Amino acid sequence: MIDIHSHFFPRISQAEAARLDPQRAPWLHTAGREGQIMLGERPFRPVYDALWDGARRLEFLERQGIDIQIMCATPVMFAYHAPIERALPWAQLMNDRALEMAAIAPQRLKVLAQVPLQDIDAACREASRARDCGHVGVQIGNHVGALDLDNAGLLVFLAHCAAEGIPVLVHPWDMMGGEERMKKWMLPWLVAMPAETQLAILSLILSGAFERLPRSLKICFAHGGGSFAYLLGRVDNAWEQRDIVREDCPNKPSSYVDRFYVDSAIFDAAALRLLVGTMGSERVMLGSDSPFPLGEQEVGSLIRHAGLAPVQQQQLLSANARQFFNLA
Repeated sequence: MIDIHSHFFPRISQAEAARLDPQRAPWLHTAGREGQIMLGERPFRPVYDALWDGARRLEFLERQGIDIQIMCATPVMFAYHAPIERALPWAQLMNDRALEMAAIAPQRLKVLAQVPLQDIDAACREASRARDCGHVGVQIGNHVGALDLDNAGLLVFLAHCAAEGIPVLVHPWDMMGGEERMKKWMLPWLVAMPAETQLAILSLILSGAFERLPRSLKICFAHGGGSFAYLLGRVDNAWEQRDIVREDCPNKPSSYVDRFYVDSAIFDAAALRLLVGTMGSERVMLGSDSPFPLGEQEVGSLIRHAGLAPVQQQQLLSANARQFFNLA
């Protein structure tokens, strides 16, 4: 079983974070096995030691029966707002710490790099450096400020990853709506996060970006692609009925599902069957979103109990991930 979507947060001190941004940069306060991600002086999220301790993460893998787990940054670490002279060393520090965490069992713990997308040249260089150091791909946010994935600079980065053979995981973050309309009940995570992921996918499809990007690009969208699969019929209908939707997209939106992958972190058997029916079983990979409370608590159980054929289960549980990330 290969889990392609899990998170880490290394032991970053407040002093190290202050070099990026004393008020906003995240750091880790720990007390035994418990911890708190801090933003400056403000608590952000309670966490536990599987997030930063490689030995504890291995214990988690053993309990869950996971053979390989791919870890990526907690999105609050992205630092896309910071000046590049601070953001690049920050990304390099995070990427080096990630490899240190995985070094306890490099055949079982794999890591994705983060890159400073506010500077495309620097992001390309860091993606290649990280790949050469042992990262199996990169994780990026679904937007940089007001720039979605169809932005010319971000397309340059995606084309670089395609040319270099660097797989890309797109994770939603910095969700739309903010605190004005989503004040409580974790609504940004429950409403805006799936919408952000659908927006990222549609920005590539409807802009015609997939027509310009090489088919060699390996790109995966977290959380089952958000609301994409459920609303794809609506998008196809709009493309057929309105010329403004067809303006930059020469083919029906549903014809582009063979250009990207999604993970399985959707937590409902009927939804997973819909996702597999929409994407094809060769385009969905196990993703747990662990070790956070919103992740799958029994990793792989949804895939095993969703009524999929055995060959489909095997594709989702490991075969697709081996191909996507070039794992032996």
